[in-house]
Amino acid sequence: MNITSQIKQPIFNEMELFEKKFHESMTSKVALLNRITYYIVNRKGKQMRPMFVFLTAKMVSEGVVNERTYRGASVIELIHTATLVHDDVVDDSNRRRGFFSINALWKNKIAVLVGDYLLSKGLLLSIDNGDFDLLRIISVAVREMSEGELLQIEKARRLDITEDIYYEIIRKKTATLIAACCALGTKSVIEDEVQVETMRKFGELIGMAFQIKDDLFDYSEEAIGKPTGIDIKEQKMTLPLIHVLNTCTPQEKKWLINSIKNHNKDKKRVKEVIAFVKNNNGLAYAENKMVEFQQEALSLLQNFEDSEYKDALTLMVNYVIERKK
Repeated sequence: MNITSQIKQPIFNEMELFEKKFHESMTSKVALLNRITYYIVNRKGKQMRPMFVFLTAKMVSEGVVNERTYRGASVIELIHTATLVHDDVVDDSNRRRGFFSINALWKNKIAVLVGDYLLSKGLLLSIDNGDFDLLRIISVAVREMSEGELLQIEKARRLDITEDIYYEIIRKKTATLIAACCALGTKSVIEDEVQVETMRKFGELIGMAFQIKDDLFDYSEEAIGKPTGIDIKEQKMTLPLIHVLNTCTPQEKKWLINSIKNHNKDKKRVKEVIAFVKNNNGLAYAENKMVEFQQEALSLLQNFEDSEYKDALTLMVNYVIERKK
């Protein structure tokens, strides 16, 4: 049994039912929309977000989930999918998880409208059922994700980004959504604000570790989902590079910045940058930071009773930093 199946095991029934409810939550009277949403449902990824919702809910409530938990998971997935559809338009991207993106198949105008539709479906699912507390958690996450993306764009032009700004970007861009899943799962079943905040923090720490792991993929030789050096080609400032820029000599810094700004399409030069980052402790530094976030996340689980849900969340935390793609 692979690790994702192991993690899913204690929430297998919930995930099955969730998929049905999620599909229903997308339906429309417009045939074109139904065709597109059917396509979206069938190209699902690892489904990490709903898994976090159900595992945290069951861990904090001794195995109980309710309709609010299902709705919360659906809303997160609806709104997350909306942001992905819009992202593909923004990035002019033709592929998503190995499938054609919506804009590649149906053009940008339709993709933007579908994103808007999914967003409104998510909002209405919460509002119609009075889940305002859950909607608040999700809305804050969406606001932060937008801010994180824009902050990254703003800083990308200047390559003098500090480690603190980098953490701020990834906290908003990546970690905030996983944090929302864990807070929402908890809030759907208990009223204890301290527990909700603990699980929100837990999700945030995992999200940070997850993004640093993604950064490290850019320097790996293994065949993974994204080609190596792509962050450098796109002038994205990642932790290994930031660390090296902040610790190398002024001469080396000049060469690095020149390489990234003016020679980022030159394969040989990109390889040299990757080698330089590796040889100057960039990867080791980022790996250590990733493990720090992971360990801090695991320490937050210690206060909870032992259960199969807690074990699955522990597996999830370890999977985030050990995954191969």
